[in-house]
Amino acid sequence: MNRFDKHKGYSRMFQENHLTLGLFFPLEAYEGSIPEMNLEKQIKLAKRAEELNFAALWVRDVPLYDPHFGDVGQIYDPWVYLGYLAAHTERIALGTASVILTLRHPLHVAKAAASIDKISGERLVLGVATGDRPVEFPAFSVDPEERGALFQESIMVMKKVWEEEFPAVSSPRVQLWNGDVLPKPRLFDIPVLVTGHSSQSPEWIAENSDGWLYYPRHLKFQTELIKNWRSLTDRFKPFSQSLYVDLTEDPNHEPVPIHLGFRIGRNPLIQFLESLKNAGVNHVILNVKYGQRPAEEVIEEIGEEVLPHFPALAGE
Repeated sequence: MNRFDKHKGYSRMFQENHLTLGLFFPLEAYEGSIPEMNLEKQIKLAKRAEELNFAALWVRDVPLYDPHFGDVGQIYDPWVYLGYLAAHTERIALGTASVILTLRHPLHVAKAAASIDKISGERLVLGVATGDRPVEFPAFSVDPEERGALFQESIMVMKKVWEEEFPAVSSPRVQLWNGDVLPKPRLFDIPVLVTGHSSQSPEWIAENSDGWLYYPRHLKFQTELIKNWRSLTDRFKPFSQSLYVDLTEDPNHEPVPIHLGFRIGRNPLIQFLESLKNAGVNHVILNVKYGQRPAEEVIEEIGEEVLPHFPALAGE
């Protein structure tokens, strides 16, 4: 049995041969790098997403605004914003896509993640990454060549301090003796999804993660990627991906490529999501940034017309 079958966020999102849908913050369409992020509107839409039975809401970790790189996501610090979301929702899973482990101390991440998981009632699914914005590494005095090793260290440290009381940890950034990290997650673990390759091999990801969070790719590529990765582990580990969607008013509008997604009608969208499900994708995070319609209209239409084909799971 998978221990995370008892985790409310994970079990709402993931089941073998099933696909669920989530939403990326900001829940708005906008041009340029910086969204409006009106909190009243965002929380209203977050609550509506929960009512419509979306499986998850996702936040990003963008420590610095790099005008050459672009989109800053939901602007607010992910841990602060997740606490705010946890207080205003009840059942929907809360995900990070993704916390930049190379720029944060692993003990701080472990404590923040365990805190959100506790506060939310075990709803946190922790996507993690190495980071890819060039301005960030010198700003935090991190050698980008060490990203892979720092990433591995963080996951090892987090898993150990969640599971054990007064753990002994000796690693490049952590020398922990006679101290402990509180709170402990109820399951003494939190589901961790590796984003992209994060400077790791598929074999390492299959062995050390609780799932894989990837980017939109051609269906054939994605199918082969998932098939190969699943051959590396003997238990079910979910595969998730993002997808930018500009939903048209015409429900039959054939897909037209946009950045990391499609301008598309709801019926072809359903067909495409079915294809992803058949390829082995278990969760798709929809991003409405490039939409030409108001986000509330798009979320409502997807919730009422698309989501019944890919409903959130009952959970624990």
